[in-house]
Amino acid sequence: MNKRTVYRYLILISLITGQQALLAQKQVKPVPPLYSEKGKLIYTPDQLGNRIPDFSYCGYKASEQPIPNIDVKVVVPVKAGDATLRIQSALDYVGSLPADANGFRGAVLLQKGIYEVLGQLRITASGVVLRGSGVHATTIVGAGTGRLALIKIVGKNTIEKQLSGLKITDAYVPVNAMSFHVDQSINIKDHSDKIIIRRPSTANWINLLGADHFGGGITALGWKPGERDLFFDRTISKIEGNTVYIDAPITTALDTTYGGASIYFYNNDGRINNCGVENIKLISSFNKANPKDEDHRWNAINIENAEDCWARQITFQHFAGSAVSVLETSKRITVEDCISLAPVSEIGGQRRYAFLTTGQQTLFQRCYAENGYHDFAVGFCAAGPNAFVQCESILPFSFSGAIDSWASGVLFDVVNVDGNALRFGNRGQDANGAGWSVANSVFWNCSAARIDCYKPPTAQNWAFGSWSQFAGDGYWNESNNTITPRSLYYAQLRERINKNVDAQAQIMDVPTEASSSPSVDVAQALTKEASKPKQQLKDFIAQASARSKISIAYNNVKSIDEIGIPQKIKPTLAPALQIKNGVLVRGDELVTGKRSGVQWWSGGLQSKDIQQAKWHITRFVPGRSGKGLTDNLDEVVTEMKATNHVAIEHNYGLWYDRRRDDHQRVRRMDGEVWPPFYELPFARSGKETAWDGLSKYDLTKYNLFYWTRLKQFADLADQNGLVLVHQNYFQHNIIEAGAHYADFPWRTANNINNTGFNEPVNYAGDKRIFYAEQFYDLSNPVRKELHKKYIRQCLANFKDNNGVIQLIGEEYTGPLHFVKFWLDVIREWEKETGKHPLIALSVTKDVQDAILALPAYAAVIDIIDIRYWHYQADGTAYAPKGGENLAPRQHARLLKPKKTNFEQVYRAVKEYRTKYPTKAVMYSGDNYPEFGVAVLMAGGSMPVLPETIDGAILKAALGMKPVTSTNANEYVLSDGKSSIIYNSETRKFERR
Repeated sequence: MNKRTVYRYLILISLITGQQALLAQKQVKPVPPLYSEKGKLIYTPDQLGNRIPDFSYCGYKASEQPIPNIDVKVVVPVKAGDATLRIQSALDYVGSLPADANGFRGAVLLQKGIYEVLGQLRITASGVVLRGSGVHATTIVGAGTGRLALIKIVGKNTIEKQLSGLKITDAYVPVNAMSFHVDQSINIKDHSDKIIIRRPSTANWINLLGADHFGGGITALGWKPGERDLFFDRTISKIEGNTVYIDAPITTALDTTYGGASIYFYNNDGRINNCGVENIKLISSFNKANPKDEDHRWNAINIENAEDCWARQITFQHFAGSAVSVLETSKRITVEDCISLAPVSEIGGQRRYAFLTTGQQTLFQRCYAENGYHDFAVGFCAAGPNAFVQCESILPFSFSGAIDSWASGVLFDVVNVDGNALRFGNRGQDANGAGWSVANSVFWNCSAARIDCYKPPTAQNWAFGSWSQFAGDGYWNESNNTITPRSLYYAQLRERINKNVDAQAQIMDVPTEASSSPSVDVAQALTKEASKPKQQLKDFIAQASARSKISIAYNNVKSIDEIGIPQKIKPTLAPALQIKNGVLVRGDELVTGKRSGVQWWSGGLQSKDIQQAKWHITRFVPGRSGKGLTDNLDEVVTEMKATNHVAIEHNYGLWYDRRRDDHQRVRRMDGEVWPPFYELPFARSGKETAWDGLSKYDLTKYNLFYWTRLKQFADLADQNGLVLVHQNYFQHNIIEAGAHYADFPWRTANNINNTGFNEPVNYAGDKRIFYAEQFYDLSNPVRKELHKKYIRQCLANFKDNNGVIQLIGEEYTGPLHFVKFWLDVIREWEKETGKHPLIALSVTKDVQDAILALPAYAAVIDIIDIRYWHYQADGTAYAPKGGENLAPRQHARLLKPKKTNFEQVYRAVKEYRTKYPTKAVMYSGDNYPEFGVAVLMAGGSMPVLPETIDGAILKAALGMKPVTSTNANEYVLSDGKSSIIYNSETRKFERR
């Protein structure tokens, strides 16, 4: 053996020996981020100072005080019939009483029995509690077919963001911090102690998360800067110079690398507090013939613009949406000892979210749900902390966890999901581009079919003591093991307030004998124990009244019947909308003003979507009302009157589900639909599966929400002198892009009525749709009867209204024969009912002229609407023909129309006004509403006029007709005695 070989052997022996020595050394385990030692929680921050948050600041009074029993101040006895007014009167009465030193006014007590509520109960003053006489004793049944939340605890959002916010100067404020520095000293006497900490969502942070796009090379759903800002709502506890101390920790780090943060002060005098609902059963009635019925109550309790409130000891049954939904304007809410059973709805998005929060410092504890969807859920950018403690979901259709973008500081503590998942992760495009759904959140002693715990960039998620199938690169510790303390939340609370919290915690005892080699005595004892039924959390929750008794005693308290119930004020009506002297009037006033259309598709729930939203009548967002959501129709009417709008032109949605905004034609793999929902006229059948993943439509039955909302607006229009322009059909679904037809209720695959259209769909070039001719073809007896029934529904829904104008359909360029059919059905309905709705002819010029040339059909027409044609500025007509299977914009691409002008608008209106003097003429064509004065001077109806116009001119114009002027720049209205003259050069009116 030569020296080189010996040398190699020596090196090899040395290496082996060294490796063995290293292996023999005991490796040092990293210190866990959280562990318990001698009954005390020990936290290990990371190198930046971030640590697992203290979640114990959640709930009523930050869990520092138990929920109190408030004295009864009024009793509502059980009576047959609708109890809405009687219970609401009691709530309002207590709300008018003075608050005591603790901020409470009193409780309304419902006695033993069943209360039927057709409306909505609203707690709108601080210190008011609605109490039943026991979960098994008092029941409120949300009756009727409305989708209103049954009960709302709701204040007003009066927060005004001050422009002079202060910048946080720390380079990095870690997770769980409760203090920071600002760029100038603060005298708290000069401000409220309430602040908002705004943590911006910057482009570099979004890019680091990979949330700028989610695949496919398409960025439409990617996050945009400013769209995922976090807003921590906090109270200043102390100020020392430039150092601000707050009352609850932040749950996402404030990092100058990603924009840092700022604070601004606010006063929210509209937010209410010290309110509760308790000791009661809440049930939604529903159509028992349809197991997926949705024309009933969606949410049982909504909590909005409220803090330090609660819902406790309540059983919920049959609600379509949430048992309790806490909105983002609420904080420090406790929901405890609640059971959600037998929800009734489609299986899909925005349904069966039993216990949902988008607020802050919400505590759900000892809550149980069956057959839900996202039973325990945290929503969009919920700034946290939020906690679910000792909760159970049985056989849900989807996971619990964070369901939208970047909720932070979420605790799932002793939570079991039987048959589905708990998830912290990246949802990508799901939920309209939710992306990373959660940060700096903890699973503690949880079990589920699967637990996902993924680590987002710039943050962390942790899982301790998980029993499940596992997925994710977050922090895992003691998987498939039960750890102590049993509840992290209550261990944190006990240490924070330094007192025993067992009475609040009420942790269900679970024996933990885990020996694999028990003694004979232990084995005998365990064998005996195994023969007994195991205690279930549902049963433990049901026993809450014994552990935490809610008093139903009352002495010397009057009933609401003794106190008195205000009578409903019957609304007054404006003069009826009618045609007088060939123009639309209410009373002796011309109807003038702008008209607003509605969105057909698109939109979302973020602030930018809300700001851009139009008014809408049949848009629906479960549990949420206001602009861009489920519009408050009273507010819409108020705003219309303030902005010179006289009408809304309404047509049904292009599609129900925002997923279809991608213009794909594919069948969806599930019903995870995205709001806002543009509701369609037809009811779902509860049977089979349509292309959007929900049940198929039944075209012989009608969506009660859709038609009720339209009727509500029509009633308000009659009271306020406004107009509903009702488009019966919407042609966009059957022509142009194929996606327009994919989810269309009339499509054979989407209904149970055998409409007979081709399946699979014969898309032109596998992209476009040309089904207009088939849709308007009346030779199919099934489709003909469905059309007839639907047109009659359009009429019957408004049979008692006068302020509705019926048009055949938005974008209608269809054939003459279908217009005749539409008018035949109307004429038949009028003969049967004796009613005479206002019918407008809004079609292409050739079809318009053909109908008006036939006396039998012309007699049905009240209004001629110039919409799909116009005279161009050179005097020639842009007049595409009807029935050529082209949409308006397809005609425009071929014929390339030129703009109109004042003179030609005047000409078009005057021609029809003169030829058909008993019919009103509206102009809705090119450059509407610019030429409203031209419409007025031509004798037309519903012109958009300058708000500065003299009212006396409008009153005088009522009895006048257009006459020819010798001056080319003058346009004249006259009744033979006096005249109104408008000069198009000076733009001034003159009366002679």
